[in-house]
Amino acid sequence: MKAIRAVLALSGVLLATACSGGGGGGTGGTTGGAGGQSGAAASSAQSKTSAAVVDIEPKDGTTGVAPAGALKVSATGGKLTQVTVTDSAGAAVAGTLSADGLSWLPAAGLSVASTYKVAATATDANGVAATANSSFTTLTPTKTARSLDNVVSGSTFGVGMIIQVDFGQLVKNKAAVEKAITVEASDGSVVKGHWFNEDNWLELRPQQFWKPGTTVKVHFKLKSVEVSPGVYGGSDRDETFTVGRSQVSTVDAATHQMTVVTDGRANEVIPITSGASNPANWATYNGTMVIERKEGTVEMKSASVPGLGGTPYDEKVPDSMRLTDTGTYVHGNYWAAGAYGHENVSHGCIGLQDVEGGSPTSVAGKMYADSIVGDVVIVKNSTGAQVDPGNGLSGWNMGWGSW
Repeated sequence: MKAIRAVLALSGVLLATACSGGGGGGTGGTTGGAGGQSGAAASSAQSKTSAAVVDIEPKDGTTGVAPAGALKVSATGGKLTQVTVTDSAGAAVAGTLSADGLSWLPAAGLSVASTYKVAATATDANGVAATANSSFTTLTPTKTARSLDNVVSGSTFGVGMIIQVDFGQLVKNKAAVEKAITVEASDGSVVKGHWFNEDNWLELRPQQFWKPGTTVKVHFKLKSVEVSPGVYGGSDRDETFTVGRSQVSTVDAATHQMTVVTDGRANEVIPITSGASNPANWATYNGTMVIERKEGTVEMKSASVPGLGGTPYDEKVPDSMRLTDTGTYVHGNYWAAGAYGHENVSHGCIGLQDVEGGSPTSVAGKMYADSIVGDVVIVKNSTGAQVDPGNGLSGWNMGWGSW
């Protein structure tokens, strides 16, 4: 297959020109002689009707054209020698000519709400050309899907950051959406996507944690992509973030300690209290989790957690950093004095010593200040279940082959 971006050169159709001495031939003319063609003969050839027929879909004047799969140029009785497609701004549309020269297709989907002009030429076995033209307009979407993502352009995130794009509805055309969202990492890391929540959102990550200092660019080209029948992506945008220093904190629920490792060096061991083992649904999840939001002081109510059980509570909890969508946090704890480093008494969260209202000088306050979204928190030796990969930014718990 050979790519055509603007105009294909006419091969074997145009005669080379040259200046000749004597015979009176002017610049750009042709001369007779052995193997030559007289001007009258050339004129006769040009006046012949070509056996080639060019067909362009959509037909001239068509409106409401779907941006994907509708445009095709084909030839019968000859081969295509020139195809030019331009958009509303006059920019050329790249395309691909088939190996047999009988068809041409655009290299990518067209844009919605845009007018395109097509000019094509085919030549038959005798070198006689036939041409065709078409102008058509693509549809203007009446329904669009949101594409909310968790990237704040220009921000710095931790090495565990996972890019999450929430469409708010079932996505049917997943392959087209994946193709329309591309990620560039300055260190060359390969980034893949995985669908969660019954194909309502897409998450993207590399095989291993990002390398500190990596620049990551996310390109969204969804405006002209039909994400589900009759529903288009509605947005084209670019976002960039930087990966900061590496910070991975490991919580051992059995020893009630959290070891904080920054840039490969263990720099702090913090006494903690994690989820109690009785009742069973209080226990903290095991597995690799990621700080997805820093929320400051959060009002936490037992009534908001279905089936939690135990003594009801309603607390304003300081220095709170969310780990899961279902409500697992690393947060300050001022009501369980004596439990840190000795006992697990929380309702599933990881509690650090704090004061009521929080303090920048408390253990929890310092941890809060030193943490960024995307930092990794690993929990082991809890009596709780393994965290679901789709709960928060917990996709690191899924192997690369399944991702």
